[in-house]
Amino acid sequence: MSDRKGLGPIGEELAASWLEGKGYSIRHRNWHSGRTEIDIIAENSTFIVFAEVKTRFEGYQVHPSEAVNVPKQRRIIFAASNYIDTYGITKEARFDIISVIIGENGHEIDQIEGAYYPTM
Repeated sequence: MSDRKGLGPIGEELAASWLEGKGYSIRHRNWHSGRTEIDIIAENSTFIVFAEVKTRFEGYQVHPSEAVNVPKQRRIIFAASNYIDTYGITKEARFDIISVIIGENGHEIDQIEGAYYPTM
């Protein structure tokens, strides 16, 4: 359990740095709406991006992105709606999943842009 608790923040730090390197500005990290947390809220000239970061050690059984199930997506979408209302965001929202895989020789980052969408 202690490895898991320490792994998440490491992955989030790597993901935030990676996004900044791609030209995104980080607006918030670990932003809460009620009991739901959004790992990273970033933006570029076009989108406000709500990113869920999943970090695993290499040799994982299931791809980290598969841990973002439909109930979790719904919670994030609801929290993102609160964020948009709170801060008066006018940009188009996008929901990304960022997978960070940490191995002996470094790390690998994969971003799924528009991984899921709000539905009516």
